[in-house]
Amino acid sequence: MSDDEGLRRRLQELRQEHRDLDDVIARLTEHAPYDQLQLQRLKKRKLILKDQISRIQDQLYPDIIA
Repeated sequence: MSDDEGLRRRLQELRQEHRDLDDVIARLTEHAPYDQLQLQRLKKRKLILKDQISRIQDQLYPDIIA
């Protein structure tokens, strides 16, 4: 497996986890009262995933100025 294939697979996994966290956060906030600390942790994890996704995208698709 090439590096690009591995990065693409990892990117797909991270995107799926990011979407899953969206669903979990939405379900958690539907029913009050909810655990504020848990919500903060989930949102922090989601931001970390977003950063990882951005880094991998930058590696796969470098911003080439023509």
